Amino acid sequence: MIEIKSLTKLYKNKRGIRNISLTIHDGEILGLLGPNGSGKTTLMKALLSLAPDYSGEITVNGKSMRDGFEDIMEKTGALIETPAVYKRLTARQNLELCARKPEDMSDIDRMLDTVGLGANKREKVGHFSLGMKQRLGIAAALLGSPEIVILDEPTNGLDIESVVELREYIHRLNRERGTTFIISGHIASEIEKLCTRTAIISEGEIIADESMERILELYPSMEDFFLAKIRERRGSI
Repeated sequence: MIEIKSLTKLYKNKRGIRNISLTIHDGEILGLLGPNGSGKTTLMKALLSLAPDYSGEITVNGKSMRDGFEDIMEKTGALIETPAVYKRLTARQNLELCARKPEDMSDIDRMLDTVGLGANKREKVGHFSLGMKQRLGIAAALLGSPEIVILDEPTNGLDIESVVELREYIHRLNRERGTTFIISGHIASEIEKLCTRTAIISEGEIIADESMERILELYPSMEDFFLAKIRERRGSI
């Protein structure tokens, strides 16, 4: 379980996140939905200690992020913003550098097949399209079957077939291994199909947090829920 209490991280331009408190249970697929610049990526960076000097507290299974960073990261996979790749190396060589333990090496080919890059594993990444690089970044995040996976807008640059395949793989990992996912996005329909719960972020604050089941009981779609909460927010300011 991930516990976030009173988390604040502001940049010089005053953007970031303010006083966020959130509990993420084991086995959830949590969607962070919000406009560009709303604070989604900052929250994910804080969960990975990539946004230092935050105030508040983050604990994972009872361990503080400040004190237990190495143990927590050993069980966490992530893709934040643009995938970090070595353009002069092949897809397979890139994943070899991401392997954390010896047994991960034997899983590389399977992961490349899973994201649709099996036929390109010996091709240098510098020749890849944006979508192919995105898929390689996702493969790196999922390599080694981490317990927690954090994906920042993972469908960027993917074609429709790749989006569907990624969604199915995330659901399968969640169902079969109990993997916990935190996934950001700004397309409501994709979050609706992918996630079991959604937190809406606007101007650095969480303005709604509800299970997908409950959302679809109350609203025709995730998009309707999102627009209603955003308009409520604007009307209260």
